[in-house]
Amino acid sequence: MRTFGKWLGRLLILVVIIMVGVFMFLPAYTEKGRNAVAAHDPYPVSDAAQNLHNDMIIGDWHADSLLWNRDLNKRGTYGQVDIPRLVEGNVAIQVFTAVTKSPKGQNYDHNDPDAFDNIKLVAFLQLWPMRTWLSLYERAIYQAEKLHGFEAAAPDALKIIRTRNDLEQVLTRRAAGEKIVAGLLGIEGAHPLEGKIENLDGLEQAGYRLVALQHFFDNELGGTLHSHENNGLTDFGRDVVAEVVKRGMVLDIAHSSPQVARDVLAMVDIPVVVSHTGVHSNCAVKRNYPDDLMREIAATGGVIGMGYWSEVTCDYSPDGVAKSIKAAIAVVGEDAVSLGSDFDGSVATSFDTSELAALTDALLRAGVTPVQIRKVMGENMLRVLRARLKG
Repeated sequence: MRTFGKWLGRLLILVVIIMVGVFMFLPAYTEKGRNAVAAHDPYPVSDAAQNLHNDMIIGDWHADSLLWNRDLNKRGTYGQVDIPRLVEGNVAIQVFTAVTKSPKGQNYDHNDPDAFDNIKLVAFLQLWPMRTWLSLYERAIYQAEKLHGFEAAAPDALKIIRTRNDLEQVLTRRAAGEKIVAGLLGIEGAHPLEGKIENLDGLEQAGYRLVALQHFFDNELGGTLHSHENNGLTDFGRDVVAEVVKRGMVLDIAHSSPQVARDVLAMVDIPVVVSHTGVHSNCAVKRNYPDDLMREIAATGGVIGMGYWSEVTCDYSPDGVAKSIKAAIAVVGEDAVSLGSDFDGSVATSFDTSELAALTDALLRAGVTPVQIRKVMGENMLRVLRARLKG
């Protein structure tokens, strides 16, 4: 009996060691594989490109950094975005998007909404509060709390913007030489509403100002781009769209079905955003809307956020991303193209946010004019935010 007790004790110790290892090391190991930056020598950047880059307002519509268990106030050795690297890349405005549900076997063609939820496992392994394990709404609230915590710990480096005045204050501080980043909260797919319009109140109170309608599967609002059905907006989806418009939020239709996109365009008169994507004529994949639909979106005064990963660019090098941006300008015009990296969104890239000057250099070499580059890198985004955020 004493021997059995001894072996049981050893077994429990081994189990504890294994569990500690799982919780301490597995999340970081997983993210390193999901958000990889290709090994490369430093990208050459001309003096002209660097000077132009340093003089621009730069904004990015989409990064999923809040999903991961990193302190964004510290410069990371993996992943693609944190505050120090945003400063190094001269990024003035970063949208931090909350992912709340992701299906097992996630793909661009078709996903089952009843598939195992990968984010449930992420929440458990990263020791998120128990309230987040089963509630998509609480997952969004928790990710907002994380960003507010980073802001509280480093208020001179990060300011969460809720209003147009918040945005202008950050721009004024940056013009005076301060190294501060404006952070804006967005939800990737309105899944955390959980079918209840009143949940939009809590999300708005938590600081969310950008609302994407779908992610990788159909939800109570309507169809996703990643299904065979091409379902449109539901009545609930129409109610949510109307509320987003009324509340001065930014409406994002990335990942929405083409029919949802057309239903939205038929009912709103605000600038509509596709936060992270590519152009179909440049990279002919399902993930990129057809060019004619992109032109309809641009006609709202909205913008197309150009991604940095190969599945939407067909070439994720700085030159490849620049080619994608140049193609987008040809399709929708220089006033409708923006940046939407999808950094930290389980995509591989060839550069992180600290290296954005390499993209500026590539754009110049591709023949994009400095005026156009300024628009794409941030001025177009700034125009939409000023139009949508309440004062």
